[in-house]
Amino acid sequence: MLIFPRAVSVLLLVLFTLLWFGNLDYRHLIRPDEGRYAEIAREMVQSGDWITPRLNGIKYFEKPPLQYWATAAAYRLFGEHEWTARLWTALTGWAGVLLAWFAGRRLFGQTAGLIAALVLGSSAYYVLGGHVNTLDMGVSFFLQLSWTAFLLAQTREKQSTRRNWMLLAWTAAALALLSKGLIGLVLPATTLVTYCLFTRDFQIWRRLYLLPGLALFLLLAAPWFIAVSVANPEFAQFFFIHEHVQRFLTRIHNRYHPWYTYFPLLVLGSLPWLGSLFPALARAWATECGQQRFRPRLFLLLWVIVVVGFFSVSQSKLPGYILPVFPALALLIGDAWARAPTRSLRLQHAIGLAAVVIVTLAGVVAFERYAQAEPVLYGRYALWLAAAGALLIFALVLAQRWLTREKRLAAALVTALGGLLAAQAVVTGHEALAPINSGYDFARKLRPLLRPEQTLYCVEMYDQTLPFYLKRTCTLVAYEDEMAFGLAQEPWRRGPDLDTFLHRFPTERAAVAILSPESYDRLKDRLPHRLLVREREHVAIAPPQAASQ
Repeated sequence: MLIFPRAVSVLLLVLFTLLWFGNLDYRHLIRPDEGRYAEIAREMVQSGDWITPRLNGIKYFEKPPLQYWATAAAYRLFGEHEWTARLWTALTGWAGVLLAWFAGRRLFGQTAGLIAALVLGSSAYYVLGGHVNTLDMGVSFFLQLSWTAFLLAQTREKQSTRRNWMLLAWTAAALALLSKGLIGLVLPATTLVTYCLFTRDFQIWRRLYLLPGLALFLLLAAPWFIAVSVANPEFAQFFFIHEHVQRFLTRIHNRYHPWYTYFPLLVLGSLPWLGSLFPALARAWATECGQQRFRPRLFLLLWVIVVVGFFSVSQSKLPGYILPVFPALALLIGDAWARAPTRSLRLQHAIGLAAVVIVTLAGVVAFERYAQAEPVLYGRYALWLAAAGALLIFALVLAQRWLTREKRLAAALVTALGGLLAAQAVVTGHEALAPINSGYDFARKLRPLLRPEQTLYCVEMYDQTLPFYLKRTCTLVAYEDEMAFGLAQEPWRRGPDLDTFLHRFPTERAAVAILSPESYDRLKDRLPHRLLVREREHVAIAPPQAASQ
């Protein structure tokens, strides 16, 4: 059994925390997700309405509000910054790593818990997910907390202890529901049913504390759903039917991808621990196959299968959907790592090293072809990617040497440090692409030219990052997209059609319009104007008579 002295444990926690949070404010927000979720929270603070989420002043019911609330609270406490926009994502990701240590230690032993935390805190997909402002990490953490509490409840004999853990599981499920919707309940319930059918263990339902658990779940989750439905009678149909049932069963949002989409993401996202992934899954199956008692490893394996399978058959797929499988994989890898012979670990690490080399070389070749349109920007980012690949290869080579000397813990630490630093380099270096992924530079030039009384138009476009950086919303012209439902509910927020805008804009004395360069080049001859700012992604114009003001 491997046990750190307390001082070393504290030092490692401090180092991990600094590396995890240190780059949150380095990058500008990128579109669409980072800008969208930062802006919804900003408008919540500005309006004081914490019940009805709005995007660009328009009702936005696609997701529940927990992350909006957390981000809005961060704005209130620390101000509206890029790091406060990402703080909830980073905090829940960081907490998930600590939870993996706690769960692994309680379920499988101290060594397994330590390795699980090292695996999760350095897995490429998880690190990336913890530093991009989306809703996936928040729901991943609360799902992890829910099944962790469930597993601890089912492996405890004392009734009061089991009850407390199950009530925590119900609480976390409610928070998962408030983070991203019905998957907060559907995924745990589907995994539980699958487990019961597979093991024929239906006694487990007697240990769920269903009545107090459901009461607590509804007490936490129901108030917002009731409040938002009272304020917005159209909410329930859109949220539950359109955003869940139709999104799952149809291609309504044009997010269809082949059924196997998540398998390469699962493999690549497990780097640098890819060599240990499949042995850990196999061990989880073999270790508890045929056991009569509750089987936590089997449950974790089924969780992975259910989550990947659920989203693979869905007609709507986005990369972040499978983030919740990585905490479970980390526990299984940590458990397998703690018990595997060193010779096996050397082979697994060699496989992981070979995979990193192949991915790095393939990435360089693909990147060169992809970057031809923007060679300067992508060339800068390529340096970061090359550094990340070289760093990770060096760490794995060094870890292999430690394994040769039977220094398993040193090998795990080096691998984890290399994985975390490499993934952070990939994230941090993405700032090189900000000129084509963020409206920050354009907003910085335009904002001093705007006056509060001016109407701001967004013509045939809507850059999700601009309202956050301009600190104001815009009137949409010939554009709806994801705001179509909200505009249908409040048609007075709809901007003029294109012909009306072209006729009206030159006569206005207090207006600014933002267009894409393509729209500007197409419309400029029909639109008397004064050019304010032009950049590669945006053009800002004012009515011609505004020049004399």
